[in-house]
Amino acid sequence: MATVQQDQYIEMTVGAEAYAVRIEEIHEIIKMQTITEIPHCKQYVKGVINLRGKVVPIISFRNLFGLPEQTFTKSTRIVVVKHQEESVGIIVDQVNKVTTFADIQPPPEHVAGVSGAYFLGIGLREQKLVGILKLDEVLLRD
Repeated sequence: MATVQQDQYIEMTVGAEAYAVRIEEIHEIIKMQTITEIPHCKQYVKGVINLRGKVVPIISFRNLFGLPEQTFTKSTRIVVVKHQEESVGIIVDQVNKVTTFADIQPPPEHVAGVSGAYFLGIGLREQKLVGILKLDEVLLRD
């Protein structure tokens, strides 16, 4: 009997919206750390952290997606992804779980105020829509 291989995703929350990233794009998920600010950066670049001797830039998805800043909580996480052979940390409000999607629809022009170009598609899970992010598009925006 043949088995169907489904991609696995890490589902995360930013504000009221759920987003997902393919699991193979994620290096690790860590708790919030002290971030060293860098002057004259874009608003969504929060600074850098030292991750086991390696300097990793940190980006806030809240700022990137035009949401107001929020105080970090016990659920706030930094999702470290590999992007063009570099590590980049992304601050999210919460990491929910590893999931798969039986049905992924093409993205509309805009999803929750964010350009549809940033999405691979929209996954449906338990009557909930989850935006599946194209990390290259999101991280390469000017």
